[in-house]
Amino acid sequence: MRTALIALILVACSCHTAGKKFRWCCVSDREQRKCADLARALAAVLPAAAVAAFAKLSCILAPSTADCIGKIQANRADAVTLDAGEVYTAAKQFGLIAVAKEMYEDGGCVLAVALVRNSSLSIRSLQGTRSCHSGARWTAGWSLPLGFLLSRNYLPWAEEQPLSQAVSSFFNSSCIPGASAMAPSLCALCQGRKSYVQHRNSFCETSDNEPFYNTQGALRCLRSGTGDVAFLDHMAISNIDESERGAYRLLCTDGSVAPLGEVRRCSLGRGPGSAVVTRTNYRRVARKFLTAAQVLFGHRGRERRRFQLFESRAYGAADLLFHDATERLQVLPENTEVSRVLGLDYMALLKGLGHEGSSLEDSVVRWCCISAAEQQKCEQWALSIRSDPLVCVRVASMRQCVEKIKQDEADAVSLDATHAYIAGKCGLVPVATEYYGEECVPAAGGAKGAAYFESEVLPSAYAVAVVRRSSRSLSFGSLAGRRSCHSHMYSPAGWLLPANHMLQAEPNATRSCDINTVYRELFWKGCLPGSKGNLCKVCVGGEEETGAKPTNQRCVDNHNERYYGNMGALRCLVGDPSGRSYGDVAFLEQHSLEDNIQTLESSGWAEGWTSWDFELLCPDGQRAPLSQWQGCHLGAIPPNIVMTRPVLTSRVYDFLMKSQETLAAHLGSDFQLFESESYGEHDLLFKDQTRCLVHATHLNYRTILGQQFYQLAEAAFNCTQSDVLEFCAQDVCSVY
Repeated sequence: MRTALIALILVACSCHTAGKKFRWCCVSDREQRKCADLARALAAVLPAAAVAAFAKLSCILAPSTADCIGKIQANRADAVTLDAGEVYTAAKQFGLIAVAKEMYEDGGCVLAVALVRNSSLSIRSLQGTRSCHSGARWTAGWSLPLGFLLSRNYLPWAEEQPLSQAVSSFFNSSCIPGASAMAPSLCALCQGRKSYVQHRNSFCETSDNEPFYNTQGALRCLRSGTGDVAFLDHMAISNIDESERGAYRLLCTDGSVAPLGEVRRCSLGRGPGSAVVTRTNYRRVARKFLTAAQVLFGHRGRERRRFQLFESRAYGAADLLFHDATERLQVLPENTEVSRVLGLDYMALLKGLGHEGSSLEDSVVRWCCISAAEQQKCEQWALSIRSDPLVCVRVASMRQCVEKIKQDEADAVSLDATHAYIAGKCGLVPVATEYYGEECVPAAGGAKGAAYFESEVLPSAYAVAVVRRSSRSLSFGSLAGRRSCHSHMYSPAGWLLPANHMLQAEPNATRSCDINTVYRELFWKGCLPGSKGNLCKVCVGGEEETGAKPTNQRCVDNHNERYYGNMGALRCLVGDPSGRSYGDVAFLEQHSLEDNIQTLESSGWAEGWTSWDFELLCPDGQRAPLSQWQGCHLGAIPPNIVMTRPVLTSRVYDFLMKSQETLAAHLGSDFQLFESESYGEHDLLFKDQTRCLVHATHLNYRTILGQQFYQLAEAAFNCTQSDVLEFCAQDVCSVY
């Protein structure tokens, strides 16, 4: 029945393709033999009418996968299976499209592993060793391991230097099939046949005729003693005999080693697996062909006794046509974008590694700004450090900054602790933290430069609840039905920590654990910038920018809402200049609070207010003067963290340190990195209380946030819907 159905499907498209061959591109004699057996099996089991849909399968021999890509573009072949790194090249540079993904036991992704024979090597001591790689620009053999080495600064890469030269200088010698045009030493260990005639040359080519090509070849390179370390995907490990497994170790990211059984814990990253590509105008035929081949000869195929699509041992090799570990092919929906096949993180990694060639963008840092005031300050920053290119990218909120950085449309931003949690969940990593201590300490005694700072202790800020002294009936337990002022959506002091205390106060209540629902049900109305409904009714919006189109600025999640941020929440508490639109309680950070109160009058916002006019609400129901915040607060807040994509950590860190150095040398200049009052706002780009930025590329964001804050954020977002986390949760490794 299923064979008849396939026949009908294929006949349905035969009017468009009758008389044509479906040409599969093969990169070795053994792969061509397997392809020929597939062609004979198809002809034997399908009726003539069905075979007419693509006449017959033809097997085209090519010297490499790169040549296959060229042949498909030139209409001399129709399809080939490629590693994800090559899929990117095929799509971006040759206009091909992916029509199916290989799906393995755990989904459509592979883990990159670094394998060594028992030795004293660690991931931190690979410089000067001999390396074996499954393929140039391959996910597990190139992109993920190099991305990791660069993110930890183990692999030096100068801006003006091609990455291939940096890799060549780092390793003593290598075999990286496909790298013959990059640097000679990247092919020094390869053992394929050398010939000046292209179709006879297999030396360092992405072809099975190169003995050290693909995951099995990289393992062969290591096993033979030719290399000291092999970079390949985790599926190759299953092909190591039990009697041999004890001779190998995995290199873990923390510098330790582990036995082969701990591959899930000890990998260098996860990335998309292989996919089948074709020309755009041939995508329908390719999809129907792959559907037919899989239904007949896949693991559950009716004709698998005649031919096995995902098995290569009979041909004396592995991974011919498809990976032998493939459970099935996921035929992709029509017109699936390559970003959906490979994932945003992997696309950004490949671009960062120079897969699209060098450009001016490679040396520019694109800083994310969330308001007109931030953009103005950012542009002044760019003018103050002209030797270091800085571009200012404007979006509407910190949430959008996270999305823009993940999409490779911006590079870096300083995020509060809750947004840093979100960014970490989205795959971004720390570069530096804001430091609020008394004195900044130069790194390693000032060896790197006076403006390169480090600190083992990162001082916190604290969340507080502030009320007017005249509101005598208010306490932390009597806020129901009141008007609230919050610094902004997802802020630690204005959103996360207050809700935690409210939920703790009624542990047995039926109140929802969704923080936004808690606030909507508790308060009559309020201003929580970035929210909606009754939590926007107290907000007042802002003035329109000069020359800008009229927009609704009310309750926006940035400084264009005058009640945004710590200063905004204080303005909200006292009301707008007319004395209206005010709240009863403000949730904000204690830092600079008294200075901000003085700013109310100096800025013309409100007259006559002093620190004496305000008090703190303590979680125990008491009240306290502002000066007693250390004993009357809602919790400690980790410092803001500058975050970026992993491959950019060194570039962004160097840029920030050079900025600190340049600006420190010109203290009398008009521009100061940690000052915002001259732009009419507070805490623009960085908190105004920041003394310096300290090194954090060696730290995990969870370490900076601390276990208590991390668990609090985890619990909150497990119960509170977040568009940005849902956006980041798109997983190319799972089934469509």
